Amino acid sequence: MQNDHFNSKMEHLFKIDPNFHDILRKSNDVDDLRHNLYEYLNSIEKTLYFENTVFPKLEIINMKECIKTFKNVLSPKNEKLAGFSAITALWKLYQGETSGISLGFLNEFICLLKGINGKSGIYMEKFPEFFKFSGRNSAVLRSKDLDKLSNEVEYYIGRYPSGLSKKVSEKRKENKKRILNYFGANEENWNDWNWQLENVVINSKTLENLVALSVSEKNAIEKARQNNIPFGITPYYVSLMDNTTDRKYDHAVRAQVIPHLNYVEKTAEARNSGESLDFMGETDTSPVDLVTRRYPMIAIMKPYETCAQICVYCQRNWQIKDVFSKNALAKKESVENAIEWFRNNESIKEVLLTGGDPGILSEEYLAYLLSEFSEIKHLERIRIGTRTPVVLPQRITDEFTEVLGHYNEPGIREVAVSTHIEHVYEVTKDLKDAVSKLKNNGIYVYNQQVFTVENSRRFETSALRKALKLVGIEPYYLFNTKGKEETVNYRVPIARALQERKEEARLLPGYCRTDSTVFNVPKLGKNNLNFYQDHDLIMILKDGSRVYEFHPWEKNITLTRTYIYKDVPIQNYLEELKNRGENIEDYHSIWYYF
Repeated sequence: MQNDHFNSKMEHLFKIDPNFHDILRKSNDVDDLRHNLYEYLNSIEKTLYFENTVFPKLEIINMKECIKTFKNVLSPKNEKLAGFSAITALWKLYQGETSGISLGFLNEFICLLKGINGKSGIYMEKFPEFFKFSGRNSAVLRSKDLDKLSNEVEYYIGRYPSGLSKKVSEKRKENKKRILNYFGANEENWNDWNWQLENVVINSKTLENLVALSVSEKNAIEKARQNNIPFGITPYYVSLMDNTTDRKYDHAVRAQVIPHLNYVEKTAEARNSGESLDFMGETDTSPVDLVTRRYPMIAIMKPYETCAQICVYCQRNWQIKDVFSKNALAKKESVENAIEWFRNNESIKEVLLTGGDPGILSEEYLAYLLSEFSEIKHLERIRIGTRTPVVLPQRITDEFTEVLGHYNEPGIREVAVSTHIEHVYEVTKDLKDAVSKLKNNGIYVYNQQVFTVENSRRFETSALRKALKLVGIEPYYLFNTKGKEETVNYRVPIARALQERKEEARLLPGYCRTDSTVFNVPKLGKNNLNFYQDHDLIMILKDGSRVYEFHPWEKNITLTRTYIYKDVPIQNYLEELKNRGENIEDYHSIWYYF
């Protein structure tokens, strides 16, 4: 039985556009409704293109995008691709059949109809005063408006304290002291990366002696261990957690390494059933063991299949082994064969050493790999994918940076580091010092951030971008969360990533917004999310999920397949934000990002 709020929304849907309601009333069946709605949308579109209208230009642009999206949803071809007919659901809804229909479904069509009729509500204010003037008078008024906008941005950013702040730094000194006391260790031990690895926390019993854990966190860790799901946290990274369970500030830190119970259950279920967790289809893009190739000029090599600590939503959770697993290091023969593959493929100009985390390999082994690759003349760049600057900054020793710097030859070959920082709370003096060591040896450091529920509030990622630039790290990629079912609690709608890019990142100085917002298409690679021509919204499902058809990067270059993707519902995401104390009115334009 539907609740009063649902019934009120349904009534609103059928009243918002009298023409839409009239078409529903007069149509004989679904096909008739489809035809009549298509003609109605065409008539509005014709008005927008051929006649003067009372709507502001920006509202007209949104109207056109809403019309295009509604037409996509009406398409029988798209119904086949998505395996669902939204127009049939609307028809049945009008007949009184509400079974399975969600509030998210209703809100999607309410917003579409509002948008089509020029009532999106995005632009509430009148044109700014400076348009009424010219010259210096106009410039002064414009500057005042920009001050207001800047102050609003700073207000939001101020909600997310950096790990560099004095208050947070003092708190972490106490954390470190508590952790050292537990291990019976000293400052010298703490600064030794080998000591950090030797004392990686691999169970809930140890962790709860170091930091306060909630019952659900403890249960999830224990269930993960029972199902042999990799888990591990360095003592240093534990010190970034607050000794409370409210997750007010350290939510992103905890969420990366303490698995959600749903993640544990779904991962265990998939493993037990034999289902592959290889979402990106790396087994189908590996021309030789240890190598993955999805692009013309770059390929991945994975010499080591574990890390200093385990990220819950890792792309390679199907492959990553537990911390200190004896068989994590690739066999010598496989490594040599992979290097030989790079040597014989002159089209490859760049190699990414990843895994796992090659940053925790010994200097000797890293020197061996870098030496071998540096002798391959067609390789112009060697990239090290490592999270050690963030989770184990002690690893970035003088010896480590000297090894990397030795093979960095400007004009001939670049050695660079790609790291993975999720939140401004992870940006610490230790991270800053590690980055400085790398840069002093000519090594540039780039960041790849995964956009999750944990860093997706208004200007939360902008706060990180600003902090990254100040410590010498280049924002590189903002990855929208992959469609892995086991990580559904981390996933953010594509619309939110598009909204963040336009309404938040765009307001920062150019150097702070240099990263690209992308979605990883299985087997094919990264798709740019900045541009509408790289994807289409083709359907809206009963639960409010949007279905997208992605146009792979090969579009207009070579023939390949498109990719159909079911997103997480916007409504569900907004409800999660509300549960976290957010005012969801701050996100009201999200429905108009397609």
